[in-house]
Amino acid sequence: MSRLLHRDDAPPVPANELFVRSADGSRIHVELHGPEDAPAVVLAHGWTCNTHFWAAQIRDLAADHRVIAYDQRGHGLTPEPGPGGYSADALADDLEAVLAATLAPGRKAVLAGHSMGGMTLMAAARRPGLREHAAAVLLCSTGSGRLAAEALVLPLRASAFRTRLTVAVLGAKAPFGPVTPVSKKLLKYVTMGVGSAPERVDVCARIVHACPRRARVGWGHVLAELDVTADVRELRVPTAVIAGTDDRLTPPVHARAIAAALPVGLGLTELPGMGHMTPLEAPEAVTAKLRELTTRYVAPGTVGNTAATAATSDEEDVA
Repeated sequence: MSRLLHRDDAPPVPANELFVRSADGSRIHVELHGPEDAPAVVLAHGWTCNTHFWAAQIRDLAADHRVIAYDQRGHGLTPEPGPGGYSADALADDLEAVLAATLAPGRKAVLAGHSMGGMTLMAAARRPGLREHAAAVLLCSTGSGRLAAEALVLPLRASAFRTRLTVAVLGAKAPFGPVTPVSKKLLKYVTMGVGSAPERVDVCARIVHACPRRARVGWGHVLAELDVTADVRELRVPTAVIAGTDDRLTPPVHARAIAAALPVGLGLTELPGMGHMTPLEAPEAVTAKLRELTTRYVAPGTVGNTAATAATSDEEDVA
């Protein structure tokens, strides 16, 4: 292993990688980390991110967990989508495809989603795949609707005008350009708490700026209109919620509403001073919650991952 990969902000090297086919034929990039027969955790990242966003959780958990992380369509190593394009249904389709390809029938896992990843889990709440495989859920820094109306990115009083401007920001086509001191300062203001460590801001900036513009814009339009509020009440597995008190993109009002609506809620953890990127800003807290959920809800020594082997062979033939 190269010296670079020992850095705390370097992405962990997966035990295996594969591409799975979603319902519309889109190829979804998946990474598998850790022992195959260990308690499983599935990680869904948010808008403009990729699997590297979960690096801290993967490094910690992969020692004694099977960690499954995937790139949302158009992000990371997952290419532009097929006919299904960008939609809440596509998010749910992709998650079901990942679960089917990486978990043996009936095998349970803790599913965690940050931001758009949390919306993915809510959008999939009624899906057979989620109900088959979800032992528990962790929702980090997310919302189920009214995202543009509630966002505090623009320092204006709540109004229809502020909402329209926020929608325009979410769908802006202007390129982000290179990572610079100015761009990092702006990104920190929008996505992170005031006290975020410079090295974590730098990691966040490199991840977000790597997102292809078409995916950023396409998903930005979806998020501006997204409403999965009714699906929250269908998430019928033990579900914990985490939010940063200084989150400008999905303020704590969202987390409180979700926590109140969950059928099997495990409570809300509000992290003082943290912004929107809680798994990156407060990795210890998020990882600890994941460990707590697997210890409580996923039995050790679970069934081996036979489905992943078949999926890998299939995709090697396709590729």
